[in-house]
Amino acid sequence: MQKCKISLLAEGAFRGLGQVIYLNLGSNNIEFIYQETFDGLTSLQQLIVDNNRIEEIKPGAFVQLGFLNFLNLEGNFLVYLPPLVFQGLQQIKYLRLSKNMLNNLADEAFAGLWTLKRLSLDSNELQYLPTEALSRLINVARLDLGRNPMTYIGEESFRMRSLKHLAMDNMALQEVSLAAFVHTPTLSIVDFHNNQLQIFQPLEGLENVRMINLTGNPIQCNCNMRPFREWMANYTKPKAEVFCSAPSVFRGERLDSLRPIDLRCEFRPSDYEEEVEVELENKPGQKNQENLPCPEHCDCKHDLQHSSCEGKGLRKIPRGFPTDAHLLDMRYNDFYSVPRGSFPDMKNLVSLHLQNCRIHDIHAGAFRGLKKLIYLYLSGNEISSLQSVIFEGLPDLTYLYLDYNKLSAIPKGAFGLLPNLFALHLEYNPIPQLTDENMAGAEKLRWLYLTGSNITYISPTALHPIGDLQKLFLDENKLTAVPTVALMRMPILDELKLSKNPIQQIGNDAFLPVAASLQHLWLNDMGLEKIADGAFDGLNAGLQSLYLENNRLSYIPSLSQFTNLHTIDLSNNPWDCDCPLLHLRRWIESTNLKVTAVCHLPANVTGQNVKDAPFKNCKGSLPEKSQSPTGKSKAGPKRVKNKKNNRKSAKPQQKSVKKNLNNKLQ
Repeated sequence: MQKCKISLLAEGAFRGLGQVIYLNLGSNNIEFIYQETFDGLTSLQQLIVDNNRIEEIKPGAFVQLGFLNFLNLEGNFLVYLPPLVFQGLQQIKYLRLSKNMLNNLADEAFAGLWTLKRLSLDSNELQYLPTEALSRLINVARLDLGRNPMTYIGEESFRMRSLKHLAMDNMALQEVSLAAFVHTPTLSIVDFHNNQLQIFQPLEGLENVRMINLTGNPIQCNCNMRPFREWMANYTKPKAEVFCSAPSVFRGERLDSLRPIDLRCEFRPSDYEEEVEVELENKPGQKNQENLPCPEHCDCKHDLQHSSCEGKGLRKIPRGFPTDAHLLDMRYNDFYSVPRGSFPDMKNLVSLHLQNCRIHDIHAGAFRGLKKLIYLYLSGNEISSLQSVIFEGLPDLTYLYLDYNKLSAIPKGAFGLLPNLFALHLEYNPIPQLTDENMAGAEKLRWLYLTGSNITYISPTALHPIGDLQKLFLDENKLTAVPTVALMRMPILDELKLSKNPIQQIGNDAFLPVAASLQHLWLNDMGLEKIADGAFDGLNAGLQSLYLENNRLSYIPSLSQFTNLHTIDLSNNPWDCDCPLLHLRRWIESTNLKVTAVCHLPANVTGQNVKDAPFKNCKGSLPEKSQSPTGKSKAGPKRVKNKKNNRKSAKPQQKSVKKNLNNKLQ
């Protein structure tokens, strides 16, 4: 059904086609894949949905495709992969996600794909390696990451025990850590061709490598390449394709044709003069790289469609960039302002970097014409005010970074001209409060980051315009209570971060408005002293991670309803290991999770793990490993009685809170 101008796949469109094994929906105009779109295709083995306009895949879309072995989603508009998006693909062998606009992958995006052998993520917008997401792929043997704008591969970046063939060609790599591949023992072929690597050191842990391709890199054949040359000589198995770019006397020579003694860092005067002449001939000016256009002081990689003027001390945004550029990096300059129409003829630009450019003012229409821009980085500047006209002409902008600026307020409708805004970064701006008007016009926003923004107050209806929010980061602010009422009308919120707010107590029903959807909750480092017995009411099996470390908690309500937790942190709290906390010990013993919780009281068990504390003379206590000489605990019965009284007195209050919340929700 390819090339049929299909724009909508209704839920249940293919029900009844239980014998179909091949479905091709390529080259249509499909924008969404819904939860039940492919219901009924229980025998499907190959699904091709390439070259469409897919922006989002709903969770559970593939749960009935248990026999699918090939899924092609190449050439779509995907920018983010949520957790468990491919759940149900129990027989998948090859997943193709090339030529999308992927910038962010959830850590659990590929969870459950135990049979996957090959993954293609080439030609996306990944600027950092998604290490956690890739580490879930324990059986992938081939990984294609080429044509992503990554510049650095850090230590232990790859944790893929079965990986054999890795392609990282045509990127912007400038450095690869020696220990990047220590957890990929089976890796045999590594392709780094057409990057920006000048020096390459022997990589640790690659005992089985057979081929390393470094062609098309500006390799400097000097003393810094001597260790790699010696590594090549000492091992007969690996074959390395490395050609020298400098010094000029070795230009075009194979590295393995040179002796280690030839690789030195001192030049003869004649060599140096020749280098200078070559440098002058290739001096950045009106043209570079085969006489194609590029502004002075800038570097334009025409084959990669990347242009960079990073750290050149420029005071004015230059003109004359290639019109087909997809990425423009101008961070660390001194522009101070961005005038109207600063980027003419750059209609293909996807990612624009203006971090740390001392920008104070952005004029109306500054980004006009950037119709395909998806990522706009304005972090680390001195922007103190926003007007909606700043973002005129950015219909596809998806990720906006305004963190580390001087915004003290967000005017009404500031983001009204950004109909597709998905993620908004406002971290570390001096914003004292969120009012009813701040988020008006940002209805499609899914991720909101407000870390470290000095917030003391959130209006009850401040977040209502962004009711489809999935992630809300409010950590490192000055909130003194959980903003329960402000969280109403947010039915799909799954991540809430409240760490490092001075919240000392959490009352009943604190998370009830988002209880049905919440999966990850951060309550650590707050000085938290008390959690009411009904604080977690409504939260149940959906909660996957709970962080409560570095607080002042001596007691915690029952955790028995959290049957799907995969992470819980209770460390660095002064737990009172007496009868009221017996339920925690029972829960720790019944779970497979690693739980760190250490007793502070009573004095005779200080420093012991909660799971090893005796809890003597408690009703229903477990048999103990040892008994103390006295065999009694004076505090135990009294604490139990008080706890019962506290719970009894809390019930009417809890019912009242629920009633009020229900009334407000209605």
